[in-house]
Amino acid sequence: MTNKIDFRKTLDAYRARAGQIRILAVPDLRYLMIDGHGDPNTSPAFTEAVETLYPVAYKLKFTSKNELGRDYVVPPLEGLWWAEDMAAFTTTRDKSRWDWTLMLMVPDWIDQATFVTAVERAGAKKQPPRLGDVRLESLAEGRCVQTLHVGSFDDEAAVLARLHHEFIPGQGLRMAGKHHEIYLSDFRKVAPEKQRTILRQPVSSETPAAA
Repeated sequence: MTNKIDFRKTLDAYRARAGQIRILAVPDLRYLMIDGHGDPNTSPAFTEAVETLYPVAYKLKFTSKNELGRDYVVPPLEGLWWAEDMAAFTTTRDKSRWDWTLMLMVPDWIDQATFVTAVERAGAKKQPPRLGDVRLESLAEGRCVQTLHVGSFDDEAAVLARLHHEFIPGQGLRMAGKHHEIYLSDFRKVAPEKQRTILRQPVSSETPAAA
């Protein structure tokens, strides 16, 4: 019997508290990824991305358990979010203008060959709608700030305003990457007011070092 690793318990990157913003170093992590654009509430591509990522993730998990002898809990769904004008994300919340990448983290011992095998197995019977769009890719975020938001996604604006316009500049930092969300609750099943979401923002020093 193999020990099952739960990355939510072993990785500091999955820890956050409501009302507390902290700075942390996020290690390079590997993810299954699918890109898309538009309002996640109405975009078919968003639903199809979710319906594709999970079958591949579970094929990877079972392949790892049965063939590599290493079992783990599939981590929570995550998303990178951005817009050409970030006010569409943080202020006006014009979701039709949002770009996104949905992700599921995979262990570092999963290689490209194992990923390809999992994709083939996921499509062997009923093929997920966006199977041809899923990829395995590393994400390097480095220094980040993050906090836990409890409540609906539409209530994030005030937390993001504090994160972006108060805490980050107050620490002598500047935003350096895409807004990152980690969905600790399954938003398909949990009431909006009870949803728990980690909000993360990669940062760098306010003044770049002199050459």
